[in-house]
Amino acid sequence: MFDVGQVCMKIAGREAGNICVIVKKVDDTFVMITGPRAATHVKRRKCNVTHLEPLPETLVIKADASDEDVIAAYEKAAIFSKYKISKPTAEQVKQATEARQKGPTPKHEKAPVKKKKEKKDKK
Repeated sequence: MFDVGQVCMKIAGREAGNICVIVKKVDDTFVMITGPRAATHVKRRKCNVTHLEPLPETLVIKADASDEDVIAAYEKAAIFSKYKISKPTAEQVKQATEARQKGPTPKHEKAPVKKKKEKKDKK
């Protein structure tokens, strides 16, 4: 039922209500999905199939397709207009791709936390 290219809607989690597409089948219970984030705010991640509702559309994409390939397939299948999704600019796609490749910021590179000033006792 859930194959590569199947357009779905997330029905659970913080991305619930957003459109995504399956880019890889991990096993019987899990699939890899992407929005892509620049278009539908769904990050590329592993997802349980019980959190997805399949939609009638299927895209022609290869397994592990890049976000650029998925956006091109969305355009070809008119997904942007059908589900009223704003098409991302090339710059937005580039920034999202770079952020995904860079990965999360390590703790030691985050901004230092400011310490509270100690109060002086008045005597």
